[in-house]
Amino acid sequence: MKRLIATFVILGCLALPSYAVNPDEVLSDPVLEERARDISAGLKCVVCRGENIDESNAAIARDLRLLVRERLTEGDSNEEVIGFIVERYGEYVLMKPNRSGANLILWAAGPVLFVIALVSGGLYLRRRAASRDGSASLTQDEEARLKELLKDEL
Repeated sequence: MKRLIATFVILGCLALPSYAVNPDEVLSDPVLEERARDISAGLKCVVCRGENIDESNAAIARDLRLLVRERLTEGDSNEEVIGFIVERYGEYVLMKPNRSGANLILWAAGPVLFVIALVSGGLYLRRRAASRDGSASLTQDEEARLKELLKDEL
């Protein structure tokens, strides 16, 4: 019984790379199919966030997979296929967006904000340490007032 379960687990793990691509979508030419898989791995499903179109079971992902294969069979290059889909759906469909134009701001925002936070934190800590050193000594008026308040409390 344990061997049977282990066999099913192993077979299930071997079937994982097939993703959501249906048998009727697979091209008969293995070279074109490999190109389609490479392109699909770089295209994000617009419904399922974080999944490429090969992994997604959404209807739009199926349409995109078919569109990729259709464009490849018409003779388009990988760049032309990606360009066509980006033109139609926008850069949102790219798993790795371009690092140019408005996207450059988004790529740079994280590191820039991190550096600003580090500098701000360092300045805050420096000011706090400086204020602690200066507050240890009270003026004579402050000491007299403090003694007066403490006498009233007792």
